[in-house]
Amino acid sequence: MTQTPGLVVRALREDDKAAWSALWTAYLAFYETSRPTEIHDLYFTRLLGHDPQDFNALVAELDGRLVGLTHYLFHRHGWSAENTCYLQDLYADPAVRGQGIGRALIEAVYAAADTAGVPSVYWLTQDFNKDARLLYDRIGVKTPFIRYNRA
Repeated sequence: MTQTPGLVVRALREDDKAAWSALWTAYLAFYETSRPTEIHDLYFTRLLGHDPQDFNALVAELDGRLVGLTHYLFHRHGWSAENTCYLQDLYADPAVRGQGIGRALIEAVYAAADTAGVPSVYWLTQDFNKDARLLYDRIGVKTPFIRYNRA
C-alpha cells in the first residue's frame, strides 16, 4: 500500500473531543443509530482512560484534520492463553475514502495488538457495508460465524 501524504495515525487526545464526536456521530448515523450526549461524554472519557478493560482509540489525521477513528479492546479468550483484540468501531470520513484511511487504522490496531502480544484481531460489520467489506476481504479473513443477540 502507498502511504497517503499527510496521513498520521495517532492516539486520541483530550483536545480531539469535538472532531472525534462529529466522526463518531457520523459513524453511528451510518448504522442508523445515535447515542445521547451523556454516552458520547462517557465513551470519550473511557477512551482516554487507563483502565486496561476499557477501549483504546486511534484517530487518523490528514493534513491536521481528523478524518477517521477506530476503537479497540483487548480481552481474554477462553480458547487461548493470550488475549484477543476486538476492533469495535472503524470510520473514515466519506470525503477521504479510498485514500487508505481505513487500512491505516486497521494496520495500526494490528500493530498495537502485536506490541501487546495479542495474536488475534477480529471485528464485525453488517452485510450491507459493501465498500468496507472490499477492504476487509483484502486484509482480513471472513469467518463463517453468525452473530446472535439476546431476544
